[in-house]
Amino acid sequence: MKQTTLQFLHDLQSNNNKEWMDVNRKSYDAARQDFEQFVADLIGALAQFDPAIGELQAKQCIFRLQRDIRFSKDKSPYKTNFGAAFSRGGRKSTAAGYYFHLEPGGSFAGGGVWMPEADQLRRIRQEIDYNFDEFKAIVEDKKFKAYFPKIDGESLSRPPKGYDDTNPAIHYLKLKSFTVGAKVTDKELTTSGLLQKTMDIYTRMEPFIRFLNRAVE
Repeated sequence: MKQTTLQFLHDLQSNNNKEWMDVNRKSYDAARQDFEQFVADLIGALAQFDPAIGELQAKQCIFRLQRDIRFSKDKSPYKTNFGAAFSRGGRKSTAAGYYFHLEPGGSFAGGGVWMPEADQLRRIRQEIDYNFDEFKAIVEDKKFKAYFPKIDGESLSRPPKGYDDTNPAIHYLKLKSFTVGAKVTDKELTTSGLLQKTMDIYTRMEPFIRFLNRAVE
């Protein structure tokens, strides 16, 4: 990743308005092209263990910079990050997948399923309940936890319908999202090892993604 890409996002944080963007359109175009190339490289690398992702184009994975401000008190027109999601069908797919978040001081590589619909959530919980030994072996593996100390996401205060507190998987069954992530530093973003660093994270995450996709698909 080019330093100028990070600088553009850093400057946008302090100048989040259309007037500034109009003046700096060329800088935005160059930053987006840089990020798009990295996304294309990730697609090629991810295709090695998920061929369906290899069929995607970068534009199918990258999120818009423009914010939806219709129902938000914050009327800032732009996000201050670049983001891309890699799953079968692209960023709008409901399948479990991988995510890359580029933001000065807050970049990370992550993945999973965020806030699935009720039927999807029911399937995931059922898969965990039926195959808890397998799921536990994945998420409590020492190498997995070295990258991802915990599964992120809101948790119910009480067991979901059909389960009780005596269920050995209840900690996971209470979750409403199933995502993990690992930080990427600004220094790492601008080194030649960024692609390998990101793929190391995704490779460690792959059994978790595969388990979730078995449930939702």
